[in-house]
Amino acid sequence: MCRLLGYLGPPVHLDRLLYKPEHSLIVQSYQPLEMTAGLLNADGFGLGWYHAHQFTDPFTYKNTLPIWNDTNLSQLSRFVESGCVLANVRSATPGLSVDLSNCQPFGHDRILGVHNGFIENFRQTLYRPLRDRLSDEAYEGVQGLTDSEHIFALLRDALRSTPAPSLAEALQNTLELLLEMAQAKCAGVSANLILSDGDHLVASRFASRSEPCSADAQSLPPTPAPTLYWLRDDPLFPNAVLIASEPMFSGDWVTFPERSILTTSRDLDVKILPF
Repeated sequence: MCRLLGYLGPPVHLDRLLYKPEHSLIVQSYQPLEMTAGLLNADGFGLGWYHAHQFTDPFTYKNTLPIWNDTNLSQLSRFVESGCVLANVRSATPGLSVDLSNCQPFGHDRILGVHNGFIENFRQTLYRPLRDRLSDEAYEGVQGLTDSEHIFALLRDALRSTPAPSLAEALQNTLELLLEMAQAKCAGVSANLILSDGDHLVASRFASRSEPCSADAQSLPPTPAPTLYWLRDDPLFPNAVLIASEPMFSGDWVTFPERSILTTSRDLDVKILPF
């Protein structure tokens, strides 16, 4: 299980998000408190941010080192400022390599996305069916082997298939398709995602337990989704919304409801939609 961070608000230097909170993303990489699988997030990391003053495609910085071992990040984060940031520290699924192509965030044009979760037994269950559903453009855009990047490729197609879709609509359509495919293969899915186009944050908290395939088998109760929280207009980050896998500091953090999609924009109007 990875740890995620999303920020939307006035431009801030990245070190205010990554280093200064007492339970920052860096601390969560080696001392997470609420992970449901794994002990550390030491299999690389990535940052994505939008220019604070110019309209241009977002920037990313990735490394296969644990985030606490990157000697350049502390200096970089004191220089770079942004009003919209996504970040991820990775705990790799066993069997998947630790390389840059598997590090998040994933991006296309103005869209960035990070994912915490999994597709159960991805290579044996949905790898081939999911790739068969992708358009040529989305298929060719997949550089790595992770379930996370393939979910992002589904999202790319969802954005292309509907005239002027919102990120929230595209995310809902992606999750619906993912759940349908997973159920057909009796596979569990966990999909906490944070997406952005630079002006909006859209996030989901979702999980579906693998179901027995025999017709007479008893269904299992729903499995809890990985934790996800949001915070708005905190004194430490006024006029901003933060989304994080774990609270980064003391404040009025709100737990995402199970199976929900959150959307917000520069006006800080947070809307929660049931999935």
